[in-house]
Amino acid sequence: MKETIAQFLKVTDFPFCIKSKDNKEIYSEDSDGYWTKREHDQNGNEIYYENSHGLWYKNTYDQNGKEIYCENSDGYWYKCEYNLNGKEIYYENSYGFWNKREYNLNGNQIYHEDSKGTIIDNRPKVIELTLEQIADKLGLDVKNIRIKD
Repeated sequence: MKETIAQFLKVTDFPFCIKSKDNKEIYSEDSDGYWTKREHDQNGNEIYYENSHGLWYKNTYDQNGKEIYCENSDGYWYKCEYNLNGKEIYYENSYGFWNKREYNLNGNQIYHEDSKGTIIDNRPKVIELTLEQIADKLGLDVKNIRIKD
């Protein structure tokens, strides 16, 4: 068995902890030899975690500090996308589940759809037709249709 950091340093006062310059915990160990290791990005977000039981996970964040990807030692992963207002608009995971959302200008959710078949659509209803399609529906020649201002 490989020596832990505390064992190598002959530490006897537990818990043993190492912190970064910005006071983030990057390593800790207890008297039983259980340890955790962490890495952070320049914004202080935890981007890597590992422990002595073999569990690890990695995280990725966008420029606004929102988590956009995570994967772990069990093979599980998920990813997210956000709109400019920080609202989640897409989520997907390794189990095959996904959902997508839309929001109105006030930030209220107006659409939700997911891989289970759930659809909640409260978007304003807009019908787009060409002048030719309108004429066809009315049974008129397109030359006989005028649009008023």
